[in-house]
Amino acid sequence: MVDPVAPLARIVVASGNAGKRREIARILTGFEIVSLGDFPGIVFPEEGGDYFENARTKALVAARETGLPCVADDSGLEVDALGGAPGPFSARFGGAGLDDRERIEALLAALRERAAPRTARFFCVAACALPDGHVEVTEGSCPGRILESPEGSGGFGYDPIFRPDGFDRPMAGLTREEKDAISHRGQAFRRLEPVIRRLVRRTDG
Repeated sequence: MVDPVAPLARIVVASGNAGKRREIARILTGFEIVSLGDFPGIVFPEEGGDYFENARTKALVAARETGLPCVADDSGLEVDALGGAPGPFSARFGGAGLDDRERIEALLAALRERAAPRTARFFCVAACALPDGHVEVTEGSCPGRILESPEGSGGFGYDPIFRPDGFDRPMAGLTREEKDAISHRGQAFRRLEPVIRRLVRRTDG
């Protein structure tokens, strides 16, 4: 049962990625989820190579600009054969301006040049920040393998080429419930939910 400490407390999701926003809204129940699009003009610094710093910075900037509690995440696909790349640079892998399909093609091309195992993991750091600058973070990970070619029609990003351990389907072939239960983002935001509730109490108290 949802703890009604702050019924329908407004939480801004600091992400321009529609797929991420939908997943976060499904996981964070009991809140009024507000899109960053409701606050035009917010400018974020360029992201670097540290998940924790990227997530913290996005949440802090959005919280200060909106005056509301904000959540953000930074996540990436870490492929063992590529030395953990693309990691925090997953959304920019292969060059600027590529779409999901083109990034997938770039990653598969990079793997074809290597004979190493195709083990990989999705990793996520989730952050909640308050307008006063207080911020806390959680994390989650999901191990699996990179497929030879894309499969499935769901999800977004690298989901069509990532098969999580314990499944015979790629992430893009899982139901929403299955994905949310095991995904890196699902783990991180479920761990973040009690943190958000505690921080909301802090602002109300």
